[in-house]
Amino acid sequence: MTDPRTTPVPDRIRSDVAHNARVWNHWLGGTDNHPVDREVGDRVTAMYPSIGEVACADRAFLERAVRYLAGEAGIRQFLDIGTGLPSAGNTHEVARRTAPDCRVVYVDNDPTVLALARTLLAGSPRGATEYVDADARDPERILRAAQPTLDLGRPVAVMLLGILNFVLDPDEARRIVRTLMDALPSGSHLVLTHPTLELGGEGNEAAMRFWNENATPPITARTRAEFAAFLTGLDLVDPGIVSCAHWRGESGAAQVAQFGAVARKP
Repeated sequence: MTDPRTTPVPDRIRSDVAHNARVWNHWLGGTDNHPVDREVGDRVTAMYPSIGEVACADRAFLERAVRYLAGEAGIRQFLDIGTGLPSAGNTHEVARRTAPDCRVVYVDNDPTVLALARTLLAGSPRGATEYVDADARDPERILRAAQPTLDLGRPVAVMLLGILNFVLDPDEARRIVRTLMDALPSGSHLVLTHPTLELGGEGNEAAMRFWNENATPPITARTRAEFAAFLTGLDLVDPGIVSCAHWRGESGAAQVAQFGAVARKP
């Protein structure tokens, strides 16, 4: 992993304000973060000690979901929005262990992710893995930018892991999902995770309030019903909407306050 102290820093990177991608990287044990990210991340952990388990469970859910999609579901195209910083088990790595011909487009607007995109793309077949610098709030642009790499006339798995929680307006969040899925054919899939104050997550309320006062972007939790609204018109893949740690996870895995689901467009 590249050390942020020696990586050229784009002009729009703020190293004096904690940012989600870097704090998440800290919770996962990475080094692509700054002192302010570690300080805020550790304060959140003190207020909500299970946040590290949430981060790890979300990452493990990604691996299980991608294995299912590239294997049993036969998906060969992935649109991963809100990529985050490179870590072990990125979408293209997991998918290609099952099907080497998978094609992946990563999307993020975090400048640190942009600076380290070469890490995501290193060693990938030319044209099979691409990175798009775009905001999740502009799904039309994302779809246009993905087309040189992905055939949108064939099924695509849209990955929105821990990203809709940064879209505070519920109508806007639903519009993003609807725009993406309406543009894709039958057999496409939607993969979601989202924090909640349910599933034992009540203690996260104060931590989220602290985050919104000290870091960026602001975050919100949603209920099971609000999460389910993103999946309207899609067919849930078993076991449906559950803690992401319980989606086809190991028996007895500890529950975390993060919904996870995979759904298929009929």
